[in-house]
Amino acid sequence: MITVEQIRARLVEAIRNSGLTQTELAKRVGVIQQSIAQYLSGRAMPSIETFATLCAALEVDPAYILCLSD
Repeated sequence: MITVEQIRARLVEAIRNSGLTQTELAKRVGVIQQSIAQYLSGRAMPSIETFATLCAALEVDPAYILCLSD
């Protein structure tokens, strides 16, 4: 079973590997920097629309983030 924590961990990994600052990523995604910080800390998860935009900005396969592929 896939857990929210596994998804969050992969999202955190992708954000950290991107080389983008939280502020740069937030601008690309159209959210505030505090939202990115909340995704990293686990206090919040992005909406499905924001998730899709995040994956595009990070150039990462959504299936990987969702633990559907390796």
